[in-house]
Formats: sequence, structure tokens, C-alpha cells
Amino acid sequence: MAGYDRLILRFGEYTIKGKNRNRFEKRMTEHVRNALASYPELEIQRAYGRIYVHLHGQPHAAVIERVRDIFGIVSISPARAVPPELAQIQEASLEIIRGYDDKERTFKAAVRRAWKGFPHPSQEMNHLIGGHVLGHNPQLKVDVHNPDIELRVEVQQECALIYSEIIRTAGGFPYGTNGKAMLLLSGGIDSPVAGWHAMRRGLELEAVHFYSYPFTSEQARDKVIALTGRLSRFAGGRLKLHLVPFTELQTAFAGMRQDPLVITLMRRAMLRITERLAEQQGALAIVTGDSLGQVASQTLGSMNVIGRAASLPLLRPLVMMDKQEIVEKAEQIGTYPISILPYEDCCTLFVPKSPSTNPNLRVVEKVESFVDGYEHMLGEAVAATECMVLEPDQAAALADPAEEDWF
Repeated sequence: MAGYDRLILRFGEYTIKGKNRNRFEKRMTEHVRNALASYPELEIQRAYGRIYVHLHGQPHAAVIERVRDIFGIVSISPARAVPPELAQIQEASLEIIRGYDDKERTFKAAVRRAWKGFPHPSQEMNHLIGGHVLGHNPQLKVDVHNPDIELRVEVQQECALIYSEIIRTAGGFPYGTNGKAMLLLSGGIDSPVAGWHAMRRGLELEAVHFYSYPFTSEQARDKVIALTGRLSRFAGGRLKLHLVPFTELQTAFAGMRQDPLVITLMRRAMLRITERLAEQQGALAIVTGDSLGQVASQTLGSMNVIGRAASLPLLRPLVMMDKQEIVEKAEQIGTYPISILPYEDCCTLFVPKSPSTNPNLRVVEKVESFVDGYEHMLGEAVAATECMVLEPDQAAALADPAEEDWF
């Protein structure tokens, strides 16, 4: 639609948090500035509960794409700003309506007079704006309850804002305002979605992936790098990934001849290693993609025994979600096409025929005590961990499902 010269970015639930509000709004403004760094022409103005982006001729649709994934923003509206004078508001309202086609539609004008010095009260303005628009657009019919187009006007002392579109976005808390956690990132569908939910609650994340070369391929490793790159879009454009070599530990567990417990042993070792990485990185929790009852290691009994290996809180955003809900969210956030690429992680490759769904903690701890050099191998895995920082363009470069190299 023609004529837009600014965006209205509305804040989310954190605006009710009293003394923390100013800190959250400052962080939110930083995220918006970082996302729009490639548009130096833009002017970013912070207001109470909002951010205004002055477009200065830049296309509003392109700018919206840069900011719509920023957590803490609940909605975005492209708007036209004019002096707070009736004639100019009426003309700008017509310009907004011209952006729609000539099909018959229902219409409503909704005016809010924030500046009480404006001579026309809100109800009078509804008639003055609505009547003017209807007089120039005979295809429109009034519907004050459920209109196809709701033309909104906000009259402020500095200007009047006119808009008709409200684009709903992710909401939540600004990224990084509620502490840091480590995300156990496999190559599957669930863990990236768990990471998205955790970031939406204001957690700064660092991803941890376990690989077992040569049992897992370089393509499987690149797949996880691509997932991290995709998730970095929601983390302010950069997300750290820790790649942990797991072959020695996995081979040791397989040699214990305790096949039903192999997955339990592996996941407990992963938590122990992740906890040590968390201590190095200053993280205070571990996020997993567990969904109750989905697989053998995610029964309540298994999660209890596995979780005892860590002293940090285990956050499981998906624990009460079913698979279809998780898949739909993965499609929405853009991780699904990468997750379904045909390269398996170390856990998938080593699943026994009959994994234990209710392991006994004392038995598991006893088996671990017989693993020769267990603590040394945990330390070696931490020491050999490779760290990299990923950005969104690396997702596009590495994980285009249309590329023949993936298949």
C-alpha cells in the first residue's frame, strides 16, 4: 500500500513488569537497531510501549521482514504520519484506502484522540473520517462490528498516525533479558522448536550438539550448523554452537552390553558435558526438546533418571505438546525443511531394539561406575569441543533442500 512513512512496533507482556520495564525497552530498541543496521537511512524512535521506525523512503515491507522475528514485539503496523489537522488526516485516510482494490468491502473508522488539545473528540472524528472515506469510495459499506477494513487514526500532538493493518508477531520477552541457557540441539524437529520457545521467553541461548564421527556424517554436522544459522535469526543475528565429539563415550557405552540402557547412558553423559560447558559460558539452565511419551527416553521414568545427571534446571518447553503441534511450529519458524534432511544424529543411529522406558537409577549409576575412564572421557569431550558463531545467511548457504548435494 502506498504512502506509508513509518512503522509502529508494539511491545509485549514485559511492559507490565514495573521497574524492569525501562531495561527491557532499552534492550528491545537495541535489537531493532541491530536488525536494521543495513538501513542507515532509518530513524528509530523509542516511545512508551512502542518503537517508531521512520522509513525515509525505504520500502515498508522489506523493513518489516527484518524486524518481525524479534521477540518482544507483539504487532507491527505500517502507518502514514501527517500534521494533526482534520483536512490532512482525511486526505491521508483516503490514500490508505486507495491501497485496497475496488471490490466491495465493509469498513469502519476508529479514531483515538491522545492529544486533548485537538478540537474534535474521538466520536466526532469517527464520523468525520468515515463519512469522508465513504463519500469517495461507494464500494465500501459500514460495519462497526466486524469490518473487512478498520481504518485507525491516532491523533497525537506531534502528528496523526493513520493505518489499517496490524501484523501479529511472536511477542514474548526481548532476547537475553531473562538469563542464559544451553540448548541441546540434535538434528531433529523438536529441539530447534524448543530453542525458539526458550528464546521467546527472553533466554539467551548457546546450542550444544554431539556428533560421533565416523558414525555420523559431515552432512549431519552441516545440517546442525544450518539449524543454528536459522535459529540465529531469532537471537539477534548471531548464535553460538558448541560441537562436542562423542565417539569415544558412545563406543564405551555400546561395549557395556547394556543395550536397553544405552540411550539413557548417552543422554546422562550429554547432560554432564553440557553442564560443564554451561559453567564455562555462565549459563544457568539446560533446554531440551523432550516431549512427554514421544520416545522411550521421554517417558516420565526415563526423564527422571536422565535428569538426575544434572544439577542445573532442565527446561522442557515442549513437554506437553504433541508431535503435530511441534511440526506446525517448526514449519512456521522455518526449521522443518532443514530438520527433515536425511542425515541422522548419534542418538538416532544407536537406538537399541528394546530401549528401557523405566530405567532404574541405581542400576544406571552402577553401570556408569564400570565404564573405564568415564570421568576422563567426559573431560576430554569438553576440552575437544569446537565452538563457532552462526548467522542467518549460513542457514541459507548450507541447507537449501532444493540442492542436490543434500540427497
